[in-house]
Formats: sequence, structure tokens, C-alpha cells
Amino acid sequence: MQPRLSQPELHSARLRLREVRADDAPALFAIHSHPQVMRYWSYPAWTELAQAEQKVADIQRQRRELDILVWAIADATSDRLIGTSAIFALDLTQGRAEIGYSLHPDWQQRGLATEALRLILRYAFDGLQLRRMEADADPRNEASWRLLEKLGFVREGLLRERWNVNNEICDTAFYGLLRRDFKAG
Repeated sequence: MQPRLSQPELHSARLRLREVRADDAPALFAIHSHPQVMRYWSYPAWTELAQAEQKVADIQRQRRELDILVWAIADATSDRLIGTSAIFALDLTQGRAEIGYSLHPDWQQRGLATEALRLILRYAFDGLQLRRMEADADPRNEASWRLLEKLGFVREGLLRERWNVNNEICDTAFYGLLRRDFKAG
């Protein structure tokens, strides 16, 4: 069965955004098992490669059954997965969706997340004709909310005590981006 919504491959000089493949599981595990990456997520760090293998299978199933787009953020030269980004909770009738992202710490602080999200947001606004994107970030995760604000997202609210991860109660800052406010760079 074909995916419900086609997902284009997106490119920049440094990145290739493509479908997630089964052979990406070890690199995905390296990201989602890293305490620094998972510090502000809504679930704890993975402890077994089987969790990454299951996630790849889940992504592939979701692509067939739901309107969700999940990109492997890959280094353009090696094609190695260095992060992921997803557009989910997609409502084409309402012209809105949510975006999420992660990047392995070895690849952070180079502008790659900004580069990847700009490609995806450009596709969301121009290709899918969305008028609004939403994202949430733990308010303590300064790198994440600074990235969102750099792209034009506006903090629209705070959801208090939204998550319980590793017995820690966490808030969520909610962000919105309108097509007209997107900073394509």
C-alpha cells in the first residue's frame, strides 16, 4: 500500500531530507538514547536498539495509514541519518499541522536544524498550502525555542505540568507560525 500523502525528498548543500529506512535504526537509536537529546522529550531515553527498530516500523506503518510526514535528516555527503523531523496532526482542511525535530548532539551548533526546518516549512507552506504550523518545546530547552523563534514562530501559551517524564513534571511552551511570518532565510 502506498503512503497516503506523498513526501518529497528535500535538499540543501549540506543536507538530504528523505524517507526513514530500516538501516537508519542504529543512527536513530544513537539519537533517542542520548540523555542530552531526550532531556526535554515527552518520553525517556531509549535503552535498546529494538526500540529504534520498532520506531522505524511504526514510522513506515504511519506513513501508509496516516497523513504524517517523517524525514530522516541525513548528511548530504554520507547519507547518514543525523536527525529527524516530522509534520504530524496534519489537517489540510484547516491548513495546519504540528512539527517536531531532533538532531544528534555531534551535529548540533552548526545551523543544520535551522536549515532542515526551513526546507520542511517551505514545503509545508508552499507545497501543502498550509497557513499555520505549531510546535511545542519545554521552556527550559533554550536551544529548541530559540530555533523556533529564529524561524518566526511566536510563543502563544504555556501548558503547565503537561508531561511526566522520569517522574519529573514538565511544562510545555506552545508556539505557532503563520505562513506570512515564516522567515525563509
